[in-house]
Amino acid sequence: MGVSGWRIERLPITHPDAALLVEEVQGEYVARYGGRDETPIDPTYFEEPNGAFFVGYLDGRPVATGAWRRRTDVLVEGTSLTAEVKRMYVVPRARGLSLARAMLAHLEDTARESGAEVMVLETGLRQPEAIALYESAGYQPIAGFGYYKDAPLSRCLARSLLLPAQESRS
Repeated sequence: MGVSGWRIERLPITHPDAALLVEEVQGEYVARYGGRDETPIDPTYFEEPNGAFFVGYLDGRPVATGAWRRRTDVLVEGTSLTAEVKRMYVVPRARGLSLARAMLAHLEDTARESGAEVMVLETGLRQPEAIALYESAGYQPIAGFGYYKDAPLSRCLARSLLLPAQESRS
């Protein structure tokens, strides 16, 4: 990633920088959907070996989050060795710098290193920029899963982690 001053750190979801950004993304959900994301989240979901939570810093300031957690209940491409993207977010002032793409690549790499074969995610129709990012990174539609699996605005996507990295990630 070519942005000067950019770094990603693994932190607990309860770390003050992580908690601040998680609260900001909840505000984004309220603005776009009229309410907070109600998916049950236990901080242990993001502890080794079952997951990871990351904060991206730009010039020392927390500007992005991304996490993954194991999902053995989601079968995609014949495997249940799946990891689910959670809490992808970039603050408005840092958008347009490809930080979300860098965070997504980091999530994929760390999930692959932990043994995941497929990355899955759930997003919503009122987040067209997120859908565009995921599609450009090679994600394809899959059957709904999780808390919002039957929600009309929900869209679930997946990408094999066994394939070579997408050229669009560079």
